[in-house]
Amino acid sequence: MSKKNVEELLIAGGADEKLRNKYDVLKTKEEFIAMAAADGFAFSQKDLDDVLRESGDAFDSFGNPPKRAIWWH
Repeated sequence: MSKKNVEELLIAGGADEKLRNKYDVLKTKEEFIAMAAADGFAFSQKDLDDVLRESGDAFDSFGNPPKRAIWWH
């Protein structure tokens, strides 16, 4: 598990709208982390929280359909 995997997912989601939309609809961090693991991005909730905190981002979703402002472009 690693923060590097979190960063790679956030970069991939920033570049791929389809991937971003797949993750944006998830309601919990647990669901987000489980899907990431299934997609080959293994990390813990602490890793996710650390990367989001360090980048100044929040996991909160907004809008309809739901979106998150965590993706790196």
